[in-house]
Amino acid sequence: MNFSWMAWTLPTALFFLTILTLMIGMAVWEYLSPGGNPRVGILRFETTRGDRLFVSLLGSAFINLAWLGFVGTGLWWALALSVVYAIGVFRFV
Repeated sequence: MNFSWMAWTLPTALFFLTILTLMIGMAVWEYLSPGGNPRVGILRFETTRGDRLFVSLLGSAFINLAWLGFVGTGLWWALALSVVYAIGVFRFV
């Protein structure tokens, strides 16, 4: 397969490796503790660990896009904000 159309830079590879690592980590967590204890948080509907991971990733994408649009490059602060957001989602949603 020819993947020359994709800009496989180090940040791109780290991004996809991070997503893969999160998915593997969630699979191991689910194997060790099945069911994931669904709960009702501030959104007032039942969520599982996988739902909260998806909401975290989706929100982090929007945080980074907004950062690029309003602030510009230098996404380290956006990454920090995304991590804080993800912790909040897993804690309260």
